[in-house]
This record gives sequence, structure tokens and C-alpha cells, in this order.
Amino acid sequence: MNATTTRGALLAALACVLVGGSFTANSLLGDYPYAGGQFLRYGLAFLLLVPLAGPGAAARLRALGPGRWLRLSLLAAVGMVGFNLAVLAAERTAEPAVPGVFVGCAPVVVAVVVPLLDGRPPQRTVLYGALFVAVGAFTVQGWGRTDGAGIAFSVCALVGEVGFAVLAVPVLRPLGPRLLSTVVCGIAAAESAVAGAVADGAGWLPRPDAVETGALLWQAVVVTVVGFVCWYMGMQRIGAERATLFSGLIPVAAACTAPLVGTGSYGAAQAAGSALVCAGVAVGSGAASLRFARRGRVPGTRRRTPLGPSSGGGRAASRGR
Repeated sequence: MNATTTRGALLAALACVLVGGSFTANSLLGDYPYAGGQFLRYGLAFLLLVPLAGPGAAARLRALGPGRWLRLSLLAAVGMVGFNLAVLAAERTAEPAVPGVFVGCAPVVVAVVVPLLDGRPPQRTVLYGALFVAVGAFTVQGWGRTDGAGIAFSVCALVGEVGFAVLAVPVLRPLGPRLLSTVVCGIAAAESAVAGAVADGAGWLPRPDAVETGALLWQAVVVTVVGFVCWYMGMQRIGAERATLFSGLIPVAAACTAPLVGTGSYGAAQAAGSALVCAGVAVGSGAASLRFARRGRVPGTRRRTPLGPSSGGGRAASRGR
């Protein structure tokens, strides 16, 4: 793991910790209309991101073909607006842990889907790490009461979480993290406005009270502006498969912050699950292999006499897994 991948891992981890904190902020929104809240969140984030989009943004947007614009619209609809709607719909008939468990399986799905779409087999270390992360997320959250509708909407939430990473892969390179975040926030705000007008009529955008305003500002400024840019910067450096491993930190961060507002507790199960998530991230991201390599060993191999400097064997061992 070199400086670039280390920086990418830290950025992805920070983004997921911030998103985990947003679940606690959601609990403070109460009965505020869903679509109106999403419009305010993404609309404000869009306005804040526009000055950060970078030079040549207009030219890069004009160079996008219809297919990529459709992909951006799907990314906003599925990975942002649709994901949040699916979680809320699932929680109408299921305890919050149920959609959380399904979303915790996203690293496993991405570890399989992204390589197959790229025409290569899944990487075993990433897949093993993703399985650890999924088990850890389940341990942190547990399981709860649900019915068929709760499970169905939880599956939709899983699709949204996977789509947020997979749909972004072909457009991340031409747009870059900041412009990509700007565009999808603008599209998501427009989609939320349409959804609100259709679902809630004239009352889709009431004036939020002080607590709701604070929660929406946190979601817009910290979770969306900072979190989205960090997420896509991390994904640009380490790839979608390894970046999605860090989504296991979302339930961990949610469990850690919930006691601060009196909506949950942190106990032995949460601590054990957090340890599993960290182990999965270490295995899948290659950090565990790096630790062994620094000791002169690779897991599963015997210690050997170092090769001479002219052979280049030492450098190759430190790079590979």
C-alpha cells in the first residue's frame, strides 16, 4: 500500500464515518417530508459545490454523451434519492437494523460485480475482506422485526448502495470527484423536487424548525459536500471494490454516535462487530499484507533467505500480495 492508496483509504474511511453520522441526524428530522428534506440537502450541497467544480467544468460536461448523462441521472435516482427513500420505506414495517444488515452486504456485491463488469475475476482478498465487513455490520446492528415489505425495501436499499459505487465508475475519470459530486447533487435536488410535488403536493417543502435545520445543514455541508468528495476521491485512488469495504464503517459510526442524541447504545455486540469490520477492511484493502511484508513475510509462505540486491526480489515482495 503506497502513499496514494493510503490516502485513498483514509478518504473513503472518512466519507463513510460521516455518512454513518447522518443516520443519527436522520433521527432528528422526525416527520419532516422526505422529498423536501432531500431537496434542501442536495440543493444546498449543489450550491456549495459549484465554486469547487474546478476549471474547464463546462467543457467536460459538454463532452458527455447521452449515455453518460443517463448514467448520472440513474446514479442520483438510485444511489441517492432512491436509496434514502428505500431505507425510510423499509423502516415503516421493519426495525432499522433490517435495512442496515442488507446495506452491510454491499461490499460483497461490489467485490463481485465490479470485476465481472470489467472482464476480470473477483480478487479473493477483497472478497474475503468484504465477507468480514458484512458479518461485522450484522453484529453491530443485529436483526429486528420485519415483514415481506420491509425485506423488499431493504433489498432496494442494497441496490441503491451498490449503484452509488458501480454507476459512478465510468464517469469518475472524465469528471473527477468534485465535478461528479456537483452534478449528481444538482440532479438529485431536481429529482427530489419532482418527487415531492407528486407525492406531497403543496406541502412538500415546509419551513424546518431549529432542530431540523441543524440536521439538514449537517447532512448538506458535512455528509454531502465533504463526504461525497472524499468518497469519490478515495474511490478514484483505490477503486470501487476496496472503497466499498469502508461502507462497513457506516453502521459502526452510527452505533457510536447514536448514544450522543439518546437514540441507541454501544455495547459488547457493537464492539465485537466493529472489530470484525476493521479486520475485514485490513484484509481487503491490503493493510494486513503490508504488515506482514514489512516483517519480511507474506501470509501463508515460509520465511526465506533474502535475495541479493541484484535480483530485485525484495522490492517485488513488498509490492505484491
